[in-house]
Amino acid sequence: MGPLSTRHITGPVGPGPESVTVLSPVPRARIEGGFWARRRATNAEVSVPEGPRRLEEAGNLANLRAAADREGAGREGSDREGAVPPGFAGDFQFQDSDVHKWLEAACWQLADTPDDGLAAEVERIVGLVAAAQREDGYLQTYYQLGGGEPWTELGWGHELYCAGHLMQAAVAHHRVTGSRRLLDVARRLADHIGSVFGPGRRLDGVCGHPEVETALVELYRTTGERRHLELAGHFLDRRGHGTLSAGADRGHDRDPGPEYWQDHTPVREADEVTGHAVRQLYLLAGAADLAAETGDAGLRAALERLWADMVAGKTYLTGGVGSRHDWEAFGDGHELPADRAYTETCAAIASIHFSWRMALLTGEARYSDLVERTLFNGFLGGVGLDGLTWLYVNPLHRRSRAHERPGDQAAERTRWFRCACCPPNAMRLLASLPHYVASTDGGGGLQLHQYATGEYGGEGLVVRVESAYPWQGAVTVTVVAAPKAERTLSLRLPAWCADHALTVNGTSAETPARQGWLEVTRAFEPGDTVRLDLPLVPRLTRPHPRVDAVRGCVALERGPLVYCLEQTDQPDRADLDGLTLDPSGPVTERERPDLLGGVVTLTAAGHRHSADPAGPDGWWPYGPADAAPAPVGAAVELTAVPYYAWANRGAGGMRVWMPVTAAG
Repeated sequence: MGPLSTRHITGPVGPGPESVTVLSPVPRARIEGGFWARRRATNAEVSVPEGPRRLEEAGNLANLRAAADREGAGREGSDREGAVPPGFAGDFQFQDSDVHKWLEAACWQLADTPDDGLAAEVERIVGLVAAAQREDGYLQTYYQLGGGEPWTELGWGHELYCAGHLMQAAVAHHRVTGSRRLLDVARRLADHIGSVFGPGRRLDGVCGHPEVETALVELYRTTGERRHLELAGHFLDRRGHGTLSAGADRGHDRDPGPEYWQDHTPVREADEVTGHAVRQLYLLAGAADLAAETGDAGLRAALERLWADMVAGKTYLTGGVGSRHDWEAFGDGHELPADRAYTETCAAIASIHFSWRMALLTGEARYSDLVERTLFNGFLGGVGLDGLTWLYVNPLHRRSRAHERPGDQAAERTRWFRCACCPPNAMRLLASLPHYVASTDGGGGLQLHQYATGEYGGEGLVVRVESAYPWQGAVTVTVVAAPKAERTLSLRLPAWCADHALTVNGTSAETPARQGWLEVTRAFEPGDTVRLDLPLVPRLTRPHPRVDAVRGCVALERGPLVYCLEQTDQPDRADLDGLTLDPSGPVTERERPDLLGGVVTLTAAGHRHSADPAGPDGWWPYGPADAAPAPVGAAVELTAVPYYAWANRGAGGMRVWMPVTAAG
């Protein structure tokens, strides 16, 4: 193994010793209480253990067995009671990746809470993956079982995409267990890919779905084998030259175009995020890893430019991204319809991956601000409170009588999907979440990016964090261990926060924030306490004036949480589209430990309006612009719940953005 084999890396991103990142994840990170501990417990006790059964029912594991036995000429589904429809596993080339994502999730979970049963299940499935690999290193069951000739459908084939997820699972398995069993499978596969792609090799193309780039960098970081880094760089450099735009639609009714594949413009030249949202952000996460390991200043500048474009006009209030159902794509700038928001759960995860890498690369807190917003809202909304049901899409508005096509793209919680990319992806993010909380820098400082009860440390400075965040705004940081020399403890000041109070051992320590950080520098001693108070005051938020779809509306927020109105909470289950919110009225909060696992609800003043046509003849809904406005309807009390908790009580209407009551 290479020089990194003895480093204690606790998560999926481990910058190497020659990395130019400003920050690195801490080697010691445990979430031990509070909001995220409860959500992660559900993931550990319900979601992750359920994964193998779902993968078995869907045929994913059967495909691995068939590939290992060299017996399957076709793909195997399942006809068990409660299983997904027969033939499910044969619909997509990428179903192996669901297994790999589950393996990664299970490994990070084992790092957090050792479990003999889960460990045995991991090794069983690792054995299936290893047995399915061809002697030359190739591994993707779709093509091994008669789906076609390998490496002939780079646009839709997902061979490199699946390989990337296998490499990430192998890195997790090695970092958690110390075993090279799965890592050697990944290395053989990477070497096979390197024998097919690259200068002077048989193929000069790229995969239709980026993912292998970030995985190859992490494989390099784990093994020290530079050829993996060089191959990642090759794939990044070859993307954007139109290699996938011709013939990539074989077997499909429409050609999605080069933007979909992220093959329209080289990354270093791009000035906007576009195309398939997950593909775009996985590519940028890989580019950020490459910039970290190579010091490529031009690449870093492009990444900063593209992140800024994404945030300025293509990110929803929830942190979700991807406004078009058509090809699961980013829209134009400020094209952010609430009711037609696609905002795939996987896109939120990809955004978190990209932003976290940018936070490490630059040291700037704004990237972790977006991670927080996306974690609590755009991502977590996709995960059912029961740990068994999921949302693929996460709109910000659902009508009470929504006419949706059944399937993955319906805004109703589902136990598994025909295209099941989101559930195991969510599992691996929750299982590895401690990795995203804190970092260290070259001077031995400690940065707290997110606020979760637990213990975090690196380079001699170790702290314990206690907080009831996001319900309460007090964050208490107690030093557990510290070196004799001065160190800097940095706490992120959230961008949503208009005021704060900072004390050290009970004494005010107010200091201007620097790039979003509140810094305390001193020779810490065990027992020293730093306390940050963040007032959690309900607030009304307006949209950017160019977002046509929600102009004239407001949304409710409290701390990092975006709120929504659900039809079930309103008087007489009123149709939300007939209600307005009065921004001049008070917004009050109420603790509800009995509701949705324990939440703080918000109450606002509003009005109910008639649904009758507004036109002068009574049947036509349009009228003259100079007509008198409709009278304000009856007053009504509106109740809002955190957006992440919506759709857990059955189908019904939901709105994040509410029209305001006209002044009269």
